[in-house]
Amino acid sequence: MFEERPQPEIDALIKSNPEFKQLYQRHKDLDKKVMDAELGVLPIDDTTLGQMKREKLAAKDRLIQLYDQQH
Repeated sequence: MFEERPQPEIDALIKSNPEFKQLYQRHKDLDKKVMDAELGVLPIDDTTLGQMKREKLAAKDRLIQLYDQQH
């Protein structure tokens, strides 16, 4: 998700900002679940998948906002 940003900066934010840490982990969890659902490994209905994708996007938007505030 933050491939274009330096990993040490991301790690520092994870350690110093509880909201960032929680959202970062939630985004990772949702990313895995969405990928599993799209591959057919995780049986899930389209409505739930859509909700997970929206939540993942909202978490990413907030993470970018928090990152930008620090830099």
